[in-house]
Formats: sequence, C-alpha cells, structure tokens
Amino acid sequence: MKHTTSSGNWVRRGLHAVAAVTALALLAGGAVAVYGVRAQPKLDVKLTLVGLQKTVLVRRDAADITHISAASPQDAWRALGFVHAQERGWQLEFNRRLMRGRLSEILGPATLELDKLMRALDIHGAARRQYQAMPAAVKEALMAYSQGIAAFYARPSQATAPEFLLLGAKAGGDKGQPWAPEDTVGWALMMALDLGGNWGNEFARLNLLQTLSTEQLWQLMPAYPGEQPATSVDLAALYRQLGVYRSADDAPKISQPAKLMESALQQWAAATVRDMGSNDGLGSNNWVVAGSKTRSGKPLLANDPHLGLSAPAIWYFAHLQAPEGKAADGTSLSAMDVVGATLPGMPFVVLGRTAEVAWGFTNTNPDVQDLYLEQINPADSSQYRTPTGWEKFGVREEIFRIKGQSDQKITLRSTRHGPVLSDAQAQYGQVIDRSRYALALRWAALDTDNRTVEAGLKANGARTVQQLFEAFSGYHSPMQSIVAADVHGATGFKAAGKVPVRAADNDLRGVAPAPGWEARYDWQGWLSYEQTPQDDGAARGFVATANQRVTAPGYAHFLTQDWSLPYRHQRIEQLLNASDQHDAASMAAIQNDVQSLATQALLPALRKAQSSHPLAARALQLMAGFDGKMDKNLPQPLIFSVWVDELTRGIVIPRIGEQRFLMTYGKRDFRAGVEGILARNDAGWCAPKTCDQQVADALTRTLDKLQAAYGSRLQNWRWGDAHPALSAHRPFGAVAALAPIFNVSVAASGDNYTVNVGQYNPNPVPADARGALGGRFVDRHAPSLRAIYDLNDLESSRFIYQTGQSGLALSGRYGDMRDEWASGRYRPLQMQPGRFTHVLALQPSAR
Repeated sequence: MKHTTSSGNWVRRGLHAVAAVTALALLAGGAVAVYGVRAQPKLDVKLTLVGLQKTVLVRRDAADITHISAASPQDAWRALGFVHAQERGWQLEFNRRLMRGRLSEILGPATLELDKLMRALDIHGAARRQYQAMPAAVKEALMAYSQGIAAFYARPSQATAPEFLLLGAKAGGDKGQPWAPEDTVGWALMMALDLGGNWGNEFARLNLLQTLSTEQLWQLMPAYPGEQPATSVDLAALYRQLGVYRSADDAPKISQPAKLMESALQQWAAATVRDMGSNDGLGSNNWVVAGSKTRSGKPLLANDPHLGLSAPAIWYFAHLQAPEGKAADGTSLSAMDVVGATLPGMPFVVLGRTAEVAWGFTNTNPDVQDLYLEQINPADSSQYRTPTGWEKFGVREEIFRIKGQSDQKITLRSTRHGPVLSDAQAQYGQVIDRSRYALALRWAALDTDNRTVEAGLKANGARTVQQLFEAFSGYHSPMQSIVAADVHGATGFKAAGKVPVRAADNDLRGVAPAPGWEARYDWQGWLSYEQTPQDDGAARGFVATANQRVTAPGYAHFLTQDWSLPYRHQRIEQLLNASDQHDAASMAAIQNDVQSLATQALLPALRKAQSSHPLAARALQLMAGFDGKMDKNLPQPLIFSVWVDELTRGIVIPRIGEQRFLMTYGKRDFRAGVEGILARNDAGWCAPKTCDQQVADALTRTLDKLQAAYGSRLQNWRWGDAHPALSAHRPFGAVAALAPIFNVSVAASGDNYTVNVGQYNPNPVPADARGALGGRFVDRHAPSLRAIYDLNDLESSRFIYQTGQSGLALSGRYGDMRDEWASGRYRPLQMQPGRFTHVLALQPSAR
C-alpha cells in the first residue's frame, strides 16, 4: 500500500480544483459562444413578416449596407422596422424608455432625475398630440414601420439581445409594445432636444450672474466674434431687483461629481440632464462645391454631423427601394430609391442621396428655447403671475416605478409658456428661490404643428435640389442648415425649420430668463420659410456651414447670438479656396483635417510661459515648433490641451467659485473668454496673480499631471492616449466588468475646434473613462458619420461611421468600422453594389 503525504493530497486537490474551474470556464465559454451565435440576426434565410403584402428582399453588400427592395412603400417601411429591431433592438428599447421617462423601471434610482426631466417635458405626450395631427398617409407610414418592429418580436428568429437578459427586461415592458407610431415622433423630438436651443446657456448666465457683474459675464461668455451682446440690459441688476436667487446660507452645497454620484450610471444620467438644452460646443460640418471648382465639372457634397458617440452608433445605413404607391386614403406615395443614414426609430433616410440628389445637415443653432421666471403668488402657491393676473399652474401627477425601490409620485407643473423645469431639475433649486419663482420653458419643438417626420418622408422622394428644399419646407425642429446638390449641376443651402419672432420691445431677446408676466417677452409668431437663410453658392463656388453665423450682413431677422465659434468654418473655407480642382479625395482630406485655428490663437501665450518645472524647457522647445495640428501621435496637443484646461480653471474658479464652475464648465469651455482675458492682459480676471503668472502656473500644473500620468520622457507622451474616441454603451459602458465588451474605443486626433472634431468634456469626470488625467480629455463628441457624394458619379459616393451596423456586442459587425473611421478611410455608398454578401427574404404570412 502506497503511503501519501498531506502535501500530496493538497497538490492533487489543487489540481482537481483547477481542472474543475477550467472545465466550468470552458463550459461557460462554450455557452456564451453558442448564445452569441444564436443571438445574431438571420441574414440568409426566408422569414415571415406579418403584415407584408408581397415578398421583400433584404440584402447586405460588402460595405454592410442593408438594401431593402419592396413592391410598395408600406412594405419597405415594414421591412426597415423589422431590420432595425433585428439589428438594433436594445437601442430601440433604451431610446423608447428614455423619451418616455421610464428608464428607472429597469435601471433603478440612478436614472430617476433623467426620467423626471423627460416626464416634465412631456416628450411622449407632445409626440402623441403631434402624431394625431399628422396627415393619414404619414400616420400610415409610421404605423407600417411600427408593425415591422412588432412583427420581429412576435416571431423571434434569434436569441434575445444580451442587454434584455442581463437586466431582466423585455421589449415594450409590461405592455409588450416594443414601438408605437408616436415613438417615432418622440424620437424626432429627442433629436431636437439633443441639438436645439440655448436653455442651458440661459441658465448658465443666470447662475453666473449671482457672482459676476453683467460686464464680467460678457467677458467670460462673449457674444459672437466682432459683435456686441444681443441685449444691453443689465442682467445682474435685473435679477437682484427681482430677488431671484436663493440665499447663500440656504443654498445646498455641491460636491465634486465623483463624490456626488454613487455610480457611473448616475454620472452619465446627471451629465445628460445637465447638458439638455445646451448646444454650446455641439457642431457639424457640411459643404457643397459647385462644378466650377471641381475636377469633373459636377458638384461635390460632404457632410459629417458631430453627435455624441455611442455604441451602437446613432446611425444605421440602408437603401430603400419601392415603386410609387397609394396610401389607404388614396394619397399618392412617391417612389423611393434612396440610400444613406437612417435613425433606428424612423422609417426614412435622414442623410443621404436619391438617384439624382444628395444632401447633408448641420445644426443651424437658432434660439428656439426661452426660459421664463414665473412669479409664484405669495398668498396662493398654486398660482403664478401672468400679464392679466394670477392663473393656476397646470398640474399633473406622475408615478415613477423604480427598480429595487418603492414607487414615487411626483407633481409636475406647467404654465402658459410650457413645462416647469425647476420641478424636475435639482440644479435649479441650487440657484433660484423656488418659494418665489419657478422656471418654465417655451420650446418650439413641443408645438402640435411639428411635422418634422413628414418632411423627412417627403425628402426621400426628391430628384432635384428644388424638390428637396420643397420637401423640407414643412420641417420644424431642430432647424438644420441643409446643403444639397443634384446631377443636373444645381447646388444650394437652405436653413429649414421654425424660428420664433420676438417683439421689438423684447430687450432680452432670449439671451437670459425673462419675467414671465411681461407680455413683451412672449413670442409673436414665426419666420416664414422664405425668410430663413439661403444661398445657391454661385458667388463663391461653394457653400459651407459649421454652426457659425449663417446669416449675411444686413439680414433682417434675429436668430440667435449663440453661434459656434467660427474656427471650423474658417478652416474649411481656407481649404476650399485653396483649389479649383476639388475631387472626392480633397473632400476626404478636409473632413479629416486636424489643424486647430483655436490652438494657434493661444499658442503665443503658452510659448512665453516662465515655468520652473524641470520639464518646462523641453516642453517649451516642443511647443516652439508646434503649428496646432492636433495629431493623436504627438505630445504637443496633449501638453496644450491640458494647459488650456488648467489655465481656464486657474482664472475662472477664483472669480465664480468651484461649485458654480462645476455647474457651468464642460459643455462650455470658456475658450473665447480666456482668449479675450489674455489678449487684454486683464488684471481683474487674472487676480490675485498676473496673467503671465497664471499662464506659467498652468504650465507647471500641466507638467506635474502629465509626468505623473506618463512619465518624464516627453517623446513618449501621446495626445491619443488621453484622447480616445469613446463610443459608450448605455447602460453597460458604465459597468467596469462589462465596458470592455460593450464600449468601442480608439485613439483619436482633433480637438473641439478642428474640422475633424474631437470634443472632450472636462467636467464632470466620467467613471467609465478613469485612468490617466481622470478621463477629462476623452473624445465623446465627434463625426458620427462622414459621407462624400460625387454628383458626376453618385455610385462612387462613400461613407463611414465609428462603430458598425450591428447593435449586438457579441457580433463581429459591432465595431468593425472603428479603425477605418479613425484612420480616415471610407466604404462605398452604392445603390447597385457589385455583389451582395447576404440575402434575406421576408415573406407575407399565409392567408
């Protein structure tokens, strides 16, 4: 009998344990692999789609564009709904819950404040009213699309997406309705909310004016370059006289975001709430070049809308093809042959081309949101003051179901202007005296006559620039700067959307919250479509828009003072003026340009910095030869970006306090204000130091941070290491264990002001991007797609975006465009590709 030692037993037991764990891991891995296969959409089979009239072919090409060929427009819309559910089911579900204010039902209290805001705005209610007011043919289109989504879930052909499994959720919630026609209208409103208005800027000004004089406010947040502020009112005096502010002793304290938030998901939700209503820093580019300035003699068009990055991406590329048809009420439906970017949730191509005309959008940024101070009756808090006396607030009770907690019932109010935001956003209670005032929002997009969706459907049948602009004549919100070109050689620009007319004696002009009881601050009507800016491009041979002022000198109407700084537009103009022989390659070079004119503006100040840091001499030597090219592989953009952030903090925080700085910084980087302060050598702002000392101290802090993060060898520092383009998944991008699977990230060039934009939001520090420098410089807002159209040969058009067509994180198509996007490459955007890689037949159910 063989004798065994105790240690030998332990060894064997250890080996058995390792073997067992390994076996379990293999089994788990195998299970995940099997599930991953089962969760993928069926791309090469025949499936039944309830509601179809005839068979629809759904074919994918080598560029992974989905081509839908149907016998009627209704069948094309149903098939697109099916495909969106097949590829982007969780995205649809998350977006539906977001706009209805029902995220907390599956995500818990982290998203409650965001839900409150959506319910306060009553996005779903406004969408329902707008849907009911639409023509029958439009309703039919939205119903067909919704039926396609419902049909996918009625007969599942693939395993449930992982998000549903991990959260224990199901599409459509308890009622089992994954998408309703009014949800499409609601998602159009959400896009308007993301892109439109200045309510965030209005509140930021109100907040800052508790500490700053009106003159100081305009120094920190100056009007558009070369212009005076739109109002000459002493705003600080106005708000002091009204007694708007909560007393300093009574105001709740605001901690650092990282301490304030319990989780990364809360950080995201809070940042989303804070940024709603702010278009500051948002941007896009488009331009159209006439044949007189192209190699072929036919127009070229380029578009790269800048939106918050997400995984999956906001866009899904598709080709819709159907002959002319009839709606149920006898209305003629135009034939469709259109390819480009669709938004999951909408049954049409938003940006793209037909067989004869191409178009692109940027945000015009008109002021279509005004905040109103509603004075509360001191004798009856259920009333607010109007021009004709006291009136009752509109009141409704909302019940919020919260995962893991008891339901909450919340009272939400409205006034004649619109929803009371101070009932739903905690930050307002940190500034205004809510016992005396409420803040209400007037927002154009909520009006019942909003027919933006109808305009999008009509545009898909356009064949000329003129027809396209006619289709968009009913476009409502958010106003878009549209450039277009057709195969016949026509080009043009038109700002499409509703802009309010303000009274001649409205001395605030929407710049800051107005006394709601004074009738002169009420809107007086709308600019007509004929009055909005337009240009055929003939004078210069091109039209370019980049969210800069688009109105010509002497334009008779006020749109806004909150245009984006003109750096991107100036750079585009430089490059377009450099040649009369443009082609698709030069369009691509402009889209991928990372020369920052804003960086060039502040470089002279940095080069003069007198820092005693051991690395300062080497850093300044590097900056001496730097031209402002924000290349991800260089150290200079990293040094500059951290320095300008530190400089801004060093100058602004002593003047307004850290708490108020945290509330206003981020989307607002105060770049124009800092430029002016240094240009004037403004001792008041730089105090208690000199401006030269502020510049030098900012460099010292910069080098301390970079040395701690990346070591002492400056040649090893890289902008892209601190500045990855992060397409974050919601909600799992905020979960450390899941983020590597669900997020898509890649090192990125550019900054907030380059044509190839790489916007970072340095406050608050997001937990899903911790690490070196606390994630302050993560690129979260970039070209959400790039597209180039050659009207000499539209089949040579090209596109790219930052993730992939699939919304399933376990798919190889989830992030397969990432590296092409980051390196400036493109995929063909064709209606007639050489071959199809997948063919799916959707068949009507047997009668």
